[in-house]
Amino acid sequence: MKFRVAALVLGLAGPAAAHDFWIQPLRFQTPPGIPLTATFQLGHAEFRQRWGLGADHVLLLSDLSRQGRRDLRADLQLVGGDTDMVTRFSTSGLHVIAMQSAYAASDLPAIRFNDYAKAEGLALVMANRQRAGTNNASGRERYSRRGKALVQVGAQTPADAAFATRPIGLKLEIVPERSPYGLDATRILPLRVLYKGHRLAGATVKLTSLEFDSKPIATAVTDRDGRARFRVPAVGDWLVNVIWSEPIGGDGEFDTTFSSMTFGYDPGSRRR
Repeated sequence: MKFRVAALVLGLAGPAAAHDFWIQPLRFQTPPGIPLTATFQLGHAEFRQRWGLGADHVLLLSDLSRQGRRDLRADLQLVGGDTDMVTRFSTSGLHVIAMQSAYAASDLPAIRFNDYAKAEGLALVMANRQRAGTNNASGRERYSRRGKALVQVGAQTPADAAFATRPIGLKLEIVPERSPYGLDATRILPLRVLYKGHRLAGATVKLTSLEFDSKPIATAVTDRDGRARFRVPAVGDWLVNVIWSEPIGGDGEFDTTFSSMTFGYDPGSRRR
């Protein structure tokens, strides 16, 4: 099988900063019928940048709501300009913008790959390299990215809150067990991580403020039921992300998936 090859352009930023990917709408809460722009972002702090790949790397871009699924690939604007997508939502309710990229490939020196696997809690990768005696070999992976942004159009209803907790079928997916737009006074956001439709234990999940994004404000490891929980402040834009990887074939290569979920409360606090 052939895959597009792309350098990990942020590799010098360190493993955690190099890979995080997310969908950044201009607003996470918006009235219906108003054009909404969004960008695809990669990295953090001084290494943060637009994703920068073409439409042929976008395998899926959809708006999912209680009304169904709508293909958004015609809304892409990936050549030049200051946005990657412009769309509008004609119906009120919770809308989930979902994106999946094509595969790319990476080959990192051993020390950098091992550091990255340790920082991201990639248990299967570390165990496989230890067992195979390949800790001093370069690390090769094919990787792809998934992201979803939770956009509340109009006022939230109980039906919207329930829709937020439904998986949308991404290979690696962060699924809130309570809508981020309906948290109680504790501000606790419970979630679960699914991999190929099954609850994933032992995955490292990070919560990052997108206004102050040099490092996560909290990190958790999913329990045996794939669950984790975070306390989320009531203002700002927020990123939850997870990475998982498993060996493929017998030649020391790994299949890595990066996944994220974004949501936000205060449009005035945006840093573009």
